[in-house]
Amino acid sequence: MKIAVLHDYFTQLGGAERVAEELYRLTPEADLISLVALANKTPASLSHADIRTSWMQKMPGMEKYFRFYFLLYPFAARSLNLSGYDLVLSSSSGYAKGVRTGRDTLHVCYCHTPMRWAWSFDEYSARERMGIGQKIILPAFIAMLRNWDEFASCQPDHFIANSRAVAARIARVYGRAAEVIHPPVDVDRFRPSKEKGDYYLVLSRLVSYKRLDLAVQACTLLKRKLIVIGEGTCLRQLKELAGPTVHFVGRLPDLDVEKLVARCRALIFPGEEDFGLAPLEVAAAGRPCIAYRAGGALETIVDGVTGMFFEKQTAEDLADCIEHFETCDWSPLALQSHAASFRREVFQDRMRRFLERAGCPVPDASEHVNGLNVALDSEKDQICA
Repeated sequence: MKIAVLHDYFTQLGGAERVAEELYRLTPEADLISLVALANKTPASLSHADIRTSWMQKMPGMEKYFRFYFLLYPFAARSLNLSGYDLVLSSSSGYAKGVRTGRDTLHVCYCHTPMRWAWSFDEYSARERMGIGQKIILPAFIAMLRNWDEFASCQPDHFIANSRAVAARIARVYGRAAEVIHPPVDVDRFRPSKEKGDYYLVLSRLVSYKRLDLAVQACTLLKRKLIVIGEGTCLRQLKELAGPTVHFVGRLPDLDVEKLVARCRALIFPGEEDFGLAPLEVAAAGRPCIAYRAGGALETIVDGVTGMFFEKQTAEDLADCIEHFETCDWSPLALQSHAASFRREVFQDRMRRFLERAGCPVPDASEHVNGLNVALDSEKDQICA
């Protein structure tokens, strides 16, 4: 059986890239394809993979300006002809679902969300700093992108959503049903620590829809120490809001992230997310989360057991929740047990069962997965040394 694993683009490291990585683990004999793959934005385990890319790979300044090429990605996706494959597994929050496949090809799209910047543009633009020209011109382009996205949504034979919230969005926007299979969490990466710090943590790309401004403002208001891990377009805006207790440390090596996660008081998760991977990673280290009660967080956080919710997306409501959180106790064992139910083996088993029901079973790749894990552990040991 000829299989292709297709991901929108490797231009940043996040949850979607980890899913693409896991789909490739599931089908190690597959061809790995992406519209664009930047070497320093590809998961470590894929660093030696032969990633086939589209003509967009050669566009000038791609590493810095990949977002500005958004109108070209649909053409790049349609330029990829995957009609020779028996199975195409696409990992998409944008364009990969619109790829060309053959009549006999089974195309299964793991959808992280319908194209957010097209279907939630008003919400996006309200928080982005845009010039008058952009505000006048962009809506016409966004309308074109929505039309293409509706067309692209008809291409896959099956949709898989990463959460019930996204499945509902797929039904509303595309009129398609979607199976829910939660993304994999590398719970073995995180370990509890006997040491406890005095800081709260943000672990995220610094973009507007994550609503990190609430975490910065709330911790500034309460004079609580906050460490912000991540990079993104909103860094300067967040720094303007921050008081002396808020520290921006940028993107850190994995080992440094793991240490900070294991010692934090809690993760602050103030946006409405499609799934909510970070709360589970923190739970694997025995640490709780303070989150906005909406979206995928409702599926990854057990209120009062693995975290606590605030109701209104305001800095004041988050600050009240932080103060209440500090009066509660949390069980590291309960947190770890919850995180374990999302481990990568659960994801692979559910994906394998889904493909079997869809009439395209894939062999058990456990030997290859074990080999990959050994290689990654060896690489980590070398870094530690």
